[in-house]
Amino acid sequence: MRRLLLALFAVLMPGLSWAGVVWRGDFETGGITQYTRAQRVSADRLQIVQSPAFQGKYALKATVRQGDDPIDSSGNRNELVYQGQEKEGSEYYYRWQVMFPSDYPSVDAWQVFTQWHHSGCCGSPPVEFFVKGEEMRLTLADSATPWKTKLVRGVWQDFVFHVKWSSDASVGFVELWLNGQRVLSKYKHATLYEGDGVYLKLGLYRSDTVKPVGVVYHDGYTQATQLADVMPPPAPPPAPVDAGTPAPVDAGTPAPVDAGTPGSGPGTEVPPAGETPVDSSSPTPGTGTVLPPGEQAHAVGCSSTGGALGVLALLGLAGLPRRWRRR
Repeated sequence: MRRLLLALFAVLMPGLSWAGVVWRGDFETGGITQYTRAQRVSADRLQIVQSPAFQGKYALKATVRQGDDPIDSSGNRNELVYQGQEKEGSEYYYRWQVMFPSDYPSVDAWQVFTQWHHSGCCGSPPVEFFVKGEEMRLTLADSATPWKTKLVRGVWQDFVFHVKWSSDASVGFVELWLNGQRVLSKYKHATLYEGDGVYLKLGLYRSDTVKPVGVVYHDGYTQATQLADVMPPPAPPPAPVDAGTPAPVDAGTPAPVDAGTPGSGPGTEVPPAGETPVDSSSPTPGTGTVLPPGEQAHAVGCSSTGGALGVLALLGLAGLPRRWRRR
């Protein structure tokens, strides 16, 4: 009965959430059953693997070859879909990990690895993470790119993403941590198209102009209502060292001191050879770049005919260029 009441409350009050983890898509079932459906041309394109894995026993290996088009739309893709609970006014934290292998293709074209697609039929999603050239980027409503950073291959990238879902640009916002460091402070922007919800898609979706085979690994996806439920735990403090009891020191007779040549004796501190002073004003590497709100994002993803009225409404609110592309 209690579960029924909670479910009813979630339907009637979608903007409110109970504290704690809402959903996990971490593949620890050994399959893809945690997700609503798969969009793939064959089973080998979305495989559950045991290595590499960031946490637990399993991770997802997503593979895309040129021509993979399981839903007869623009671009090539193999993705998992999860219909979540994101509605106008809701607020969630998301954590997941992504790894790009050493041979991941470098091309001047969009390659989406995580997106929250709107429930309307057409156009770019309101929130998407993608690779372009040698950069990872976050783009909102195909118009603003508030964060980007250098693409790093061969290591897991640990994302924590905070979103206030709203079609009102003065209400909606995003916030981002990467590998335990906050790389984007709260950035106000519309995160929904008016009248639409969103749903999660992860895997790999890219321009059909990309020829090399692409592989991306995903792991650990978690959706929660509190930062503490998803934030990586801090590194443990170093273990205390027992120095023991110092032995008594016999001062004895002090030896004569050779003052030596001025500037060359033990009282002169000489930095070790090759040591370079640290410039504390330099930015922390790998923390990305926050772009000014006025900078326009590159169009990413597929195009499709038609469009919902919600598109025009959002563009009017946020002052954004047209949105376009896929289902």
